Amino acid sequence: MGAAMYILQVLALVFLVAIGLAVLAVVLLYLIDTTQTGDAIRRNYPVIGRFRGWFSKLGEFFRQYFFAMDREEMPFNRAQRDWVYHATKGKDNTVAFGSTRNLNIPGTPIFVNAVFPPLDDQFSATEPMVIGPMAKVPFVARSIFNISGMSYGAISRPAVEALSRGAAAAGIWLNTGEGGLAPFHELGACDLVYQIGTAKFGIRDEHGNIDDAKLAAVGARPQVKMFELKLAQGAKPGKGGILPGEKVNAEIAAIRGLKVGQPGISPNRHREIDTFEDLLDMIVHIRRVSGKPVGFKTVIGSSDEWERMFQLIVERGPESAPDFITIDGGEGGTGAAPMPLIDLVGMPIREALPRIVDLRDRYGLKERIRIVAAGKLVNPADVAWAICLGADFVTSARGFMFSMGCIQALKCNRNTCPTGITTHDPRLQKGLVVEDKYMKVANYAKAVIKEVETIAHSVGVSEPRQMRRRHVRIVQADGSSIPFSKLRPSYRGDTAT
Repeated sequence: MGAAMYILQVLALVFLVAIGLAVLAVVLLYLIDTTQTGDAIRRNYPVIGRFRGWFSKLGEFFRQYFFAMDREEMPFNRAQRDWVYHATKGKDNTVAFGSTRNLNIPGTPIFVNAVFPPLDDQFSATEPMVIGPMAKVPFVARSIFNISGMSYGAISRPAVEALSRGAAAAGIWLNTGEGGLAPFHELGACDLVYQIGTAKFGIRDEHGNIDDAKLAAVGARPQVKMFELKLAQGAKPGKGGILPGEKVNAEIAAIRGLKVGQPGISPNRHREIDTFEDLLDMIVHIRRVSGKPVGFKTVIGSSDEWERMFQLIVERGPESAPDFITIDGGEGGTGAAPMPLIDLVGMPIREALPRIVDLRDRYGLKERIRIVAAGKLVNPADVAWAICLGADFVTSARGFMFSMGCIQALKCNRNTCPTGITTHDPRLQKGLVVEDKYMKVANYAKAVIKEVETIAHSVGVSEPRQMRRRHVRIVQADGSSIPFSKLRPSYRGDTAT
């Protein structure tokens, strides 16, 4: 009995102390709120005004899990993410009962199934495609779906390792991003596309210019299959990237050619490229020094401006042409960018892609220049749509982030990514187990390719790149749909567009 009373007394004391501390905390918060001058709500409504800030921060998570419908979220809805998550398991990814997609929303693509599709044993399969036939070492690309640029530094070491090994297992290429070639890119022995950003990280001299000796050394690496000159990306056209100095450790500094603690600042454009003439000259130079195919990545503001480049290529000859052009849509993503650029600058991929494809084909360069589509294309329907419109390849970054477990926490710019993908915090990186995630990367890529081939089979062709604009209809404002070939006839030269 005495022991029980003693325990009750202790609990009562603990309760009183807790109440006292709570009251003290409220008093302190009250004094802080009434004396501070930066927040009017907290000044006028001390203590309870703090709940507004807390709820605002928690709102994005509550909406994601409890309130938003499957196809309502931005930038990627739950249905899109769930498809990727299921695909990473390498198992059946079918659904039951019926589609949850509203097929009456303007802009929705609807694929045109063939009346008499090929039999099941006449399946569609993706054929390898040569990029850069005029390079010393052309690249025979095996896959239509590949990994877009994500730099080591912007994403973590285990994330790069998982992507490298997953790319090798799936037979796809991995773009290094503009942060240079890290040892972890090469761990999986996958095909690599070396991206040259405006700061020339990894191949720069002390003045920030291309060092031909370093360029040749990178080109001599057998895993490096191509070089991509980055002019712009969809999330921030006209704006260079910044890797904060606190992220630049000895390892990243050595890879990028920086000093420890020195911010990795990329200019908003290449200083030595002022005209299309300069751009073509640079492409030819990089191809000559490296021996590998060379293309560029950009965002389209107006397709009219780009006609001059294609005219120059015709005047100079096919050897002056880029081997590929990567078109990033204005809806592209990044770790950090000003909101006006993310929201309002750059043509969406659904408008930019057919415009550049048409320019290329109009000038007779279809077999010379490959088109790569990027920008929020993560599901099979996105990839098939881009192929129908004339893309030769599709690349994705955020889709592969989802395959590694990204939950769209929107913390990419804070070094607090809860899944270990975009953080350099060792504690958070523990959550990304490379041995598990690389297989999920591979399974996702294989699932996308398989289902694109399924769509191609359904529309009646034997290879995905045989899909044409007539094979996809676009829903209009009144709910009816029109073949894309009528909305924007192609310049392929074939009678059935």
